[in-house]
This record gives sequence, C-alpha cells and structure tokens, in this order.
Amino acid sequence: MDVVRVMEALAEQGVTVLFKADAERMREGRKPWTFVASGNPFHEDLLVRTDAVSVEACLKTCLPQLRERGLIIPE
Repeated sequence: MDVVRVMEALAEQGVTVLFKADAERMREGRKPWTFVASGNPFHEDLLVRTDAVSVEACLKTCLPQLRERGLIIPE
C-alpha cells in the first residue's frame, strides 16, 4: 500500500494525518509506530489513533475505521 497516497487522499478530504516512529519505544521493544487521523474542522468528531509494531499494522487497524466513517481511501 502506498502510504503517501493514503495520506494525500485523507488530507484532500479534510483529515490531518500523522505517522510517528518513536525511537525510545523502538529501543525498548514496544510498539514504535503511531498513526493519528483527526478531522477538524471538516470532520469534528473524527479522531482515530493507534500504536503498533509497524506502519502496516497501523493501517490495518485504522483504515477500516476511517472507511466506516465514509472516507475514501485508495487500495
């Protein structure tokens, strides 16, 4: 999956998207990746967040939630 394409598609729909790799959590063997999507001002109640072991795991958790809210996300 093209992560940049997903992020661009969400941004075009008014969603702010953040991916973070946390060095400290990575060193400690904890879930180092964070995905956050928030929708202000267009989707005021939208907040989807997860911490996971990989970018792919973040997307697997969060993209279905975003699709359920009616957002269009490329495959």
